[in-house]
Amino acid sequence: MDRSRPLALLAAAALTLPGLTALSSAARAADADLARNGGFEAGLDGWTCTAGTTVNSPVRSGSSALQATPAGSDNARCGQTVTVQPDSQYTLSGYVRGSYVYLGASGTGTTDVSTWTQSAPAWQQLTTTFRTGPSTTRVTVYTHGWYGTGAYHADDISLVGPGVDAGQPPAAPTGLKSGTVTSSSVALSWSAVAGATSYAVYRDGAKVQTVTGTSATIAGLSPSTAYSFQVAALNEAGESAKSATVTATATTTAQPGGGGTDLPAHALVGYLHASFANGSGYTRLADVPDSWDVIDLAFGEPTSVTSGDIRFDRCPATECPNVENDADFKAAIRAKQAAGKKVLISIGGQNGQVQLTTTAARDTFVTSVSKIIDEYGLDGLDIDFEGHSLSLNADDTDFKNPKTPVIVNLISALNTLKAKYGDDFVLTMAPETFFVQLGYQYYGTGQWGGQDPRAGAYLPVIHALRDDLTLLHVQDYNSGPIMGLDNQYHSMGGADFHIAMTDMLLTGFPVAGNASNVFPPLRPDQVAIGMPASTNAGNGHVPPAEVTKTLDCLTKKTNCGSYTTHGTWPALRGLMTWSINWDRYGGWEFQRTFDGYFG
Repeated sequence: MDRSRPLALLAAAALTLPGLTALSSAARAADADLARNGGFEAGLDGWTCTAGTTVNSPVRSGSSALQATPAGSDNARCGQTVTVQPDSQYTLSGYVRGSYVYLGASGTGTTDVSTWTQSAPAWQQLTTTFRTGPSTTRVTVYTHGWYGTGAYHADDISLVGPGVDAGQPPAAPTGLKSGTVTSSSVALSWSAVAGATSYAVYRDGAKVQTVTGTSATIAGLSPSTAYSFQVAALNEAGESAKSATVTATATTTAQPGGGGTDLPAHALVGYLHASFANGSGYTRLADVPDSWDVIDLAFGEPTSVTSGDIRFDRCPATECPNVENDADFKAAIRAKQAAGKKVLISIGGQNGQVQLTTTAARDTFVTSVSKIIDEYGLDGLDIDFEGHSLSLNADDTDFKNPKTPVIVNLISALNTLKAKYGDDFVLTMAPETFFVQLGYQYYGTGQWGGQDPRAGAYLPVIHALRDDLTLLHVQDYNSGPIMGLDNQYHSMGGADFHIAMTDMLLTGFPVAGNASNVFPPLRPDQVAIGMPASTNAGNGHVPPAEVTKTLDCLTKKTNCGSYTTHGTWPALRGLMTWSINWDRYGGWEFQRTFDGYFG
């Protein structure tokens, strides 16, 4: 977040599409086809599909084939997990029809692979090879389409290589029951199954979680919505039949905790200059209007870049003549909380670079941030790391398994804070587009030589904390052109930029164009759109009419302009702005726009 003048970030890289993997040599005669029901003659038996069915036409052979239709934030993925031998060569092959159809394997223990076709009006064979890692015993093979491109078909999928005598799958679980139910989650438990090594949980027929114990909490539910759940047991031989079905209905009112914390359905988020002064003038916390639901105190800053020691020094009277004393400031926090508002400490900002390069810095970060939260009785933490606080090492290519110490240590620190303060802890993040959406084009230094290592660097942190993340409000400003899911560059200044950037968060996207490394969509209640409050606050300010167009398109799919979204999200949480001070300076234009739209 800027304190004085905006710092523009330029992004000038083209999207790389996943290339075709070279065909393997012929499989050895002793090898076996390990794919179960690869021709879909037994329906979807053996396959887990987010959307899909079997059809009798078109088929490549036999009497059935898979038909799946991507929709909204779903790419219609169908996959199955296969038992394999470590350190062995395998050939994955299949026939597909349609546009942008993918075939791949994940969990190989070496390099996950995928191959694809842009257009296959007739059956086209896709083939790729991989070698398993020295300790890999299970690999997931999959096929999927692409968002908004229509139905695709698949048939005769095979995985040829050394087989494994794995025995028999376990029996189906019994005793499935629901426990605590909130507006966004349900707790499930079941009886242990002999011989099972893990359990797969299904929601409305789609696998949503795999656990090693006999309980799970399924998050990401919509209020007042009924869901059906089943559980299957797993071992090296495969997956059991599913358990009996249990139905649970998410509650109406949001409950405290994680992403489902008790915010209003649509929230207004703003940063309050609490530690410094600039041309916008100092605003007392008590004078912030009731429209603001989340107030981020800007900023807690480090004593040095790598110390991890965070201090919150309030603006001195010499810079802010009307600053309140500590007692009045704390009283204002209590009053806001009594009115249902959330008051957070925001760490970082434009000038507060934080690099947790060591575990000692991580531990110091946790201790010092806890001290600030406890001293002022705050509701939680906002991470506003900018500059080079988050940068990726050259070998950090998988956002789901980060290696870079500053990333790993930050994730660990945030998990520790969440565990310390429990379900009421509010966690928000305010990265720039450079750190998030630019990951669609390239990811750090591992995918494209010479690019900025900050590109997409927030993705591992967001993904690791997604179950505990209350809000993500990307700064859709001070940004160069960014490519959207339409593979077109979008620039600041109008609704299209905000629509395209937000659509990526709610739809998900392949990181660095790698179809097997997809960043999953966030829930709409976790997303607020970041905008400058005025032309003084940063590059990328848009007038109220463009704010309205943005909200219309994302929540109603009307007034969309040139960009076509992949879904409609009436539960979009709201708007974030830099800053409350600048909005007050501009006559509360941003606040009035929000209030006028959401009432």
